[in-house]
Amino acid sequence: MMKRLLGMIVASVITVTATADEGMWILPLLKKMNIDVMKEKGLCISAEEIYSANKSSIKDAVIIFGGGCTGEIVSPKGLIFTNHHCGYSSIQKLSSVDHNYLRDGFWAKGYAEELPVDGLTVKFLTQMTDVTSEILKDLDVLAGTVNTDNKKSTENKSPYFFKSFRSEYQDSIDARIRRLISKRMSDYSKEETQFHSVDVESFLEGNQYFLVEYEIFKDIRLVGTPPEAIGNFGHDTDNWMWPRHTGDFSIFRVYASKKNKPATYSTDNVPYTPKHYLPISIKGTEKSDFAMTIGFPGSTSRYLTSWGIKHTMEVENASRILPREKKQNIWMEDMLADEKIKLQYASKYASSSNYWKNAIGMNRGLKRLHIIEKKRELEREFEEFARGKKGYEDVLANLKYAYEANYSYAKAYAYLIECLYNGTEIFKCSAMIRKYKQILEYPAVSKEIFEGIKSEFRAFYKDYSAKTDEKVCAALLKLYKETVEEYYLPEFYKQIEKKYGEDFKGYAREIFAKSIFADSTRLFKYIDSHKSGSLSKDMAYKIYGQFLDKLQGLTGRMEENDWKIEDNNRRFIKGLMEMYPNKKFYSDANFTMRLSYGTVGDYEPADAVMYKHYTTLTGVMEKEKPGDWEFDVPSRLKQLYESKDYGRYADKDGEMHVCFTTNNDITGGNSGSPVLNGKGQLIGLAFDGNWEAMSGDITFEEKLQKCICVDIRYVLFIIDKYGNAKNIIDELTIIG
Repeated sequence: MMKRLLGMIVASVITVTATADEGMWILPLLKKMNIDVMKEKGLCISAEEIYSANKSSIKDAVIIFGGGCTGEIVSPKGLIFTNHHCGYSSIQKLSSVDHNYLRDGFWAKGYAEELPVDGLTVKFLTQMTDVTSEILKDLDVLAGTVNTDNKKSTENKSPYFFKSFRSEYQDSIDARIRRLISKRMSDYSKEETQFHSVDVESFLEGNQYFLVEYEIFKDIRLVGTPPEAIGNFGHDTDNWMWPRHTGDFSIFRVYASKKNKPATYSTDNVPYTPKHYLPISIKGTEKSDFAMTIGFPGSTSRYLTSWGIKHTMEVENASRILPREKKQNIWMEDMLADEKIKLQYASKYASSSNYWKNAIGMNRGLKRLHIIEKKRELEREFEEFARGKKGYEDVLANLKYAYEANYSYAKAYAYLIECLYNGTEIFKCSAMIRKYKQILEYPAVSKEIFEGIKSEFRAFYKDYSAKTDEKVCAALLKLYKETVEEYYLPEFYKQIEKKYGEDFKGYAREIFAKSIFADSTRLFKYIDSHKSGSLSKDMAYKIYGQFLDKLQGLTGRMEENDWKIEDNNRRFIKGLMEMYPNKKFYSDANFTMRLSYGTVGDYEPADAVMYKHYTTLTGVMEKEKPGDWEFDVPSRLKQLYESKDYGRYADKDGEMHVCFTTNNDITGGNSGSPVLNGKGQLIGLAFDGNWEAMSGDITFEEKLQKCICVDIRYVLFIIDKYGNAKNIIDELTIIG
């Protein structure tokens, strides 16, 4: 099956490199693909020092942090640097109204003060091996890319033929993947398996496969964080923008058993001794300096076809923009009115608004840069190449048909997810109970299992405001009805019309007055009762059931065309590589370790406007709005600025540099990635892209695309001078 992100169809493709700076490169292939160009730009170390399967290398210091960010090991005691926004949910989880670490910051003065984060993990890449030949051997004829007879051709066949063909081809691949994973996992004991993961990842849209293995550490503790007035300075207004003045960093530590092996949390655990950690340079950066990032970019769709771009803009992005805007406005109104709600919704708001603004910027950029028109030029070239070639001549026609056939279904699906599942939390809570329903109704279930289930719901209600969610529910139920065709409305909309006369606020009021999911007391009473009667009659539970039925129906209708998109994208990529046999191709991002390289530099975002490549603490003070939730400046930071007490972290110009820009190729998932100089020394943390190039996930904009980084000197300045956490500074290797 084609992988989905909340059910969205993602058609990732690759691109021919336009410049040396474009590309998210697989580390085991650096020596073959990139190292000479990197050396010309200023790299001083070897490919093996960056990636080695057998020796200590930089890749051993770069980690997957949590579920979707990058981090790096910066000390021999397992100290982690990552972005503040990557640690945000963990910091929020540890916070309370009385100990609000988001608002006030936190600095542990020793190991005993470091705070364990329940559920937080980090992963170290241990192996990345090309297994393409083992996965694809002898499958070309089956897939129809080499047609020895007409029986395997998909031309002039019914949809049912395509479905059976796809299943046969993909079933063969899936079986081979399972065998490879099973063989590798068999090398571990039963106890060890919980600390290792093995998968086979698809690259180049199924034209290449790598076996990827990670070691998983489950005892991670918070060491330090600046207050969000520093770590998230500028919040929504400055998000994706340059000039930027955000100290976007937080500090954690990996703990291990006394044998230095992964372990679950224990007071007996000790700081992890890594295979490699990054030294830190405080020499600063100059324009045109070499810079590289290593991290885990999440998803890109370079050379997505014109129909895929239309789908991205009008389905995926549009479904994020309006529902999230309505939800976020309600959240923010309540957050500003109540400190408790502000803490409850801080992480959720940040997560939602990040890709809400991204979707707005992406659509704006794609239109402004006329990307669809440019894609159609490439498609015309491909049509010329494919004419008369079996396996390629029908690719673009198939893609056009599949996207257009799925359009209305995909739009309804996307809005259903955003309005009823991502949007309204009471329905998400209802979804949580479904996986435990049979267990809860079985009288012999142990007390420990019941307590485990309750703990999951306690975590939900800790960060939940029913009065806020009720407002969101009314707004988004109304929006969904106004946005999609009547055919896509679940049955409960008839009740809203008949009984409530389209009064969505009244309908939401009754849901929250009657549903057991509106507060934990009612839900826990149900959990303790072992009875299903109250659940089957619950309004929120029934609504979610109808929503789920509609969602499954839409999925079924899209499935066949999803398969067509998947298979024809694979053939499209294969054809492009034949069109340009002398070009270097890189795969789209898929949250596997990648390297990008470029240079520090400024850019011109508009006529007569020039943005230099760095910002300073002076800019923080210029943006200050006392008492404002986005631009308040802590008094201690102002004191340090006024006294110019920057210590050894000042630039040679005497200023405290805060952020800088490079033209490295990054995307979501790269947040927290180390930015390294030519010697492999840490000079910054990548944390954002720029507004003018928000179309970058689909097309690399050579002149405009920038990676926004927090200067490592500002990170150290905040730790040392602001946080007085000299114990942290002392365990770093700092090169002056």
